[in-house]
Amino acid sequence: MMKALIYHGPQRRSWEDTPDPQIVDPTDAVVRVDAVTICGTDLHILKGDVPAVRPGTILGHEAVGTVMATGASVSTIKQGDRVLVSCISACGRCRYCRTGMFGQCLGGGGWILGHRVNGTQAEQVRVPFADTSTHVLPDGVDDEAALMLADILPTAYEVGVLNGQVRPGDTVAVIGAGPIGLAAITTAHLFTPSHIVAVDPAPARLEAAKRLGADLLIGAGDDAAAAVAELTGGLGADVAIEAVGIPETFELCTRLVRPGGHVANVGVHGAPATLHLEDLWIRNLTITTGLVDTYSTPALLDMIAAGRLDPRTFITHRFALNDIAAAYDTFSDPMTSGALKIVLTRG
Repeated sequence: MMKALIYHGPQRRSWEDTPDPQIVDPTDAVVRVDAVTICGTDLHILKGDVPAVRPGTILGHEAVGTVMATGASVSTIKQGDRVLVSCISACGRCRYCRTGMFGQCLGGGGWILGHRVNGTQAEQVRVPFADTSTHVLPDGVDDEAALMLADILPTAYEVGVLNGQVRPGDTVAVIGAGPIGLAAITTAHLFTPSHIVAVDPAPARLEAAKRLGADLLIGAGDDAAAAVAELTGGLGADVAIEAVGIPETFELCTRLVRPGGHVANVGVHGAPATLHLEDLWIRNLTITTGLVDTYSTPALLDMIAAGRLDPRTFITHRFALNDIAAAYDTFSDPMTSGALKIVLTRG
């Protein structure tokens, strides 16, 4: 038996005994979890925003760990390897996987860990499609840095920065300076924008945004549209990245962006948002949505190994894995705790 965080329905979770995972398919691996984190999506699940998650499911979709066993068909990882477990699983064979859209996998992958199958917030995890859903870690990359590549870095980079087509000289507005928003600020800098604007009501998160390179901070009570207009000579932002997942922040993005600009929605939405086409139809906007595909993970891993990127700056709190209940309490109250990313490690 092992310990795992099990979802028992909206607002109900428990760290409890459950059977050890086993190899089910020949493409599986069983990984001992050495480091794991909590995602904003886990909070959405606990609020009941993701009804596909059934009671009894182990939560979590991000981990770094050690391979304990592999199925007969696994060839690229072996027992004892230190691996990143990606938030996206990929069969590697379907039409979408063949074009790099692993998040839309038709062969049983996509976002399944902690969603449709048991996840990573446990002492061990079964990883389907292990050859194409894990990354062997170089010796120079530590567990904490690698853990940030399981979800937030590729999500912010792909769904926010790349979908938003950030270019040199752009003004980029990031709405929400939580972990995803901060990762968007960090990876937007790869394209040398002129300005990065961070919008968030929490002073601690705005301080983190400033530390990571935002040069205009907009807090609670500030007029974001007026501030962005003043910065850009009345034009508006070239790119607005939505990193919260509520109707108000999506609609704010559409007001901040200039004609011909891009709105890149990254946030997980649990309620409808109004699309004001009566105002937007004439403005030549491009609005994108997306689930991360993690095609960028190898490149981001190379940047960490080369010392060009250090995502450990997102980490504010550390807990032992057995203290996961306290970690959730801290992560779910960022206004009080100042929590960004939390790392839980095996004792």
